[in-house]
Amino acid sequence: MSSKKKNHKQISPAKTPGEATTPPVESKQASGAAKQPVELNQAANAATLPTESKQYEGLAKQAEGSKQPAEAITPPAESKQSAGVPNQPEESLELAEAATQPEESKQSEDLAKQVVESKTPEQQKQPSSPVKPPEQLKKLTPNAKAPVQADMQRPQQYERFHWTQRIAHALLLASFSLLGLTGLPQKFALAGWAQAMIAFFGGIETTRMIHHVSAIVLMLLAIYHFLDTGYMIFVRRTSLSMLPNLKDVKDALQAFIYNLGFGKSRPQMGRYTFEEKAEYWALIWGTVIMAITGFMMWNPISTSKFLPGEIIPAAKAAHGGEALLAVLAIVVWHMYGVHIKKFNKAMWTGKQTENEMLHEHPLELADIKAGLTQRAIDAKTLHKRKVVFFPIAGVLSAVMLLGIYGFVTGEKTAITTVLPISSPVAVYVPQTPTPRPTALPTATPGAVSSDALTWDKTVGALFQTKCSTCHGANLATNGLSFATYAQAMVGAKDGVVIIPGNAEGSKLIVIQSANNHPGQLSADELTIIKSWIAVGAPEK
Repeated sequence: MSSKKKNHKQISPAKTPGEATTPPVESKQASGAAKQPVELNQAANAATLPTESKQYEGLAKQAEGSKQPAEAITPPAESKQSAGVPNQPEESLELAEAATQPEESKQSEDLAKQVVESKTPEQQKQPSSPVKPPEQLKKLTPNAKAPVQADMQRPQQYERFHWTQRIAHALLLASFSLLGLTGLPQKFALAGWAQAMIAFFGGIETTRMIHHVSAIVLMLLAIYHFLDTGYMIFVRRTSLSMLPNLKDVKDALQAFIYNLGFGKSRPQMGRYTFEEKAEYWALIWGTVIMAITGFMMWNPISTSKFLPGEIIPAAKAAHGGEALLAVLAIVVWHMYGVHIKKFNKAMWTGKQTENEMLHEHPLELADIKAGLTQRAIDAKTLHKRKVVFFPIAGVLSAVMLLGIYGFVTGEKTAITTVLPISSPVAVYVPQTPTPRPTALPTATPGAVSSDALTWDKTVGALFQTKCSTCHGANLATNGLSFATYAQAMVGAKDGVVIIPGNAEGSKLIVIQSANNHPGQLSADELTIIKSWIAVGAPEK
């Protein structure tokens, strides 16, 4: 082989006991030769052979002067690393760098034979095992390119909610929806749409049952959330990122200015935005109010033992008002912000892409990339915290579950509607019938002379008999009283009812002529009143 003065090295590889020394080889590197990932992988396999590092350096330098691809120097299967012999990563990279140069096939075969012969007799007897190339070279092989490209095309995702949180949210969605669909029709029971919804659910009893079962599910979810939050705070030491702070006020103001078009940028927020915090605490506050007022309505007798009876209708008004406010908040605020403006799938998939995180939670994304969100807890500390937490959580769970049991089973009042009893037997039959007052004799028109058509002689007594119940001295309905002549002539709040000389135009005659007044006069009595008004409605 010819040699040149420049770019050549003469390598004397280390001797293996009992074997001939490999002759020195002059090498030169071909300029512009392309490196092949497959050659790197195969060269890495050859570089992991169990021999001394000096001999690997000699083999690598000898490969510099070759002209064929590095596939020719790939050693046979029995020359690969035996089990238990460590790899040589630095020598692997040097050999891989040299193996990328072209070499003649004849010299490649000679190099491969030298690799095989470099093994000791004991190593040659051991079975060979396949050796995987280092991870740096694996990523450069053609077979590894496809997964890498697929990972680059797939958007990076970050976990937002655990699967237990997603299940709790789904149960909350179901119970809240049923509470709204069955509660509002009961609040507006006289409306046509409310009666249609009650009929759809199978009647008022079924509607109430669905409403009560949904309320029980909501209370159980509240207990679970309380305990889960305690676990995350005490055991996992999670940051209290859901608590409102001064930055939320600034973010709300900045978002308001930005939405009006006067701000340059949206506020950058962390794990929870100010909108999410407002919704969360509104849900907590609403659940407490609904639970307290619901207990008062569900158990009115127990409530009235400690509080005035007026608290029951007040609780009903507060319960219905809070329910209406909660439903409107979900329909207007939550529905728009989570489903209409941009459908947020984080509560269903548990994850968000990097673009979504950058748009909605850029500060949290920055903490994730900086490694500030993952706090490792050693097993010993974690065990100590669990030993303290779980007994306390068990006692609290038992107390709260007993409270819900008492809530549900305390009373039967207002749970069932008592239907009317249809029975032919009279409920109350007194031994002596109740005497009725004897009716005054009705004057006939022919029996009343013109001189008797006065208030003092005829008309006043007639009004006292027929109209004093509603228009007497004790009760003047609509301001009209027939207790005295003067009061009768004054009339009611909306005007006079008797116009002297004009019987047909008097409001009293118009109302009585309809024959549907509670204190309806008979035909003869109405004729007397008309005649009295026609002659001028005299008092005496």
